[in-house]
Amino acid sequence: MQSIGVNSPEFQAELEKTWQFVEKVNKQFGFVQNPDEEINEGVAMGLARNKLIYGKRYCPCFMVIGETPDERKKANNRICPCKPALEKEIPEDGVCHCGIFCTPEYAEKKRLEESAEETAHEHSRGLTRKEAELLLQKEQLDGDELESLLEARELGMVEFKLIDVREYMEYQMGHIKGTDELWPTSQFYEWFPKIQGMKNDRFILYCHTGSRSYQVQHVMKSQGFGHVGNLTYGIIAYHGEIERG
Repeated sequence: MQSIGVNSPEFQAELEKTWQFVEKVNKQFGFVQNPDEEINEGVAMGLARNKLIYGKRYCPCFMVIGETPDERKKANNRICPCKPALEKEIPEDGVCHCGIFCTPEYAEKKRLEESAEETAHEHSRGLTRKEAELLLQKEQLDGDELESLLEARELGMVEFKLIDVREYMEYQMGHIKGTDELWPTSQFYEWFPKIQGMKNDRFILYCHTGSRSYQVQHVMKSQGFGHVGNLTYGIIAYHGEIERG
């Protein structure tokens, strides 16, 4: 396998050509760059490397199969911009598998999501309504994100139900301020049939470490509940206000 130094004049020249290629693809198909520059840089470097080694810009996210040009052609390796990305991934998901090409709508959504997450973690300001809505769509939330969403809910920006799935004794020992209901997992078969008419409601579940709530989340989603989030590491990783009793 050919060894290529990333600082070599040969590689840097090919990398420059790759960025020109990326700009050409964006202009041709109306794509934009991913807001995450590290993704773009990594993919571009992989494309440049493959061009130098194989003579074609094979997708760097997949193994290149075949030792000769004929073998590689028969193996139908992905060549950027690849057919699956143009025909399926970008139209359906807004972004290609590698992440470098995306629609303007996807890029804007990612920028807002990153802004919401940064705001939640740094507590530099409150969430905007749009940021809160995007954050609420996440399936796995950390403590800072939940705390920010509870603040946004108090301001009337979003609506959701915060559910504790631990046991009554655990709930009395301490629960997150703003918890709406207690649905103990030990009584799952008692309360689950009663919420079948709430499949369009938004829920965030939590337990002690995130394990029980994760299991309940997946059962609910498999049964048609469309908006169920989970506090990933549970109440032990939540630094907001806790109530007792």
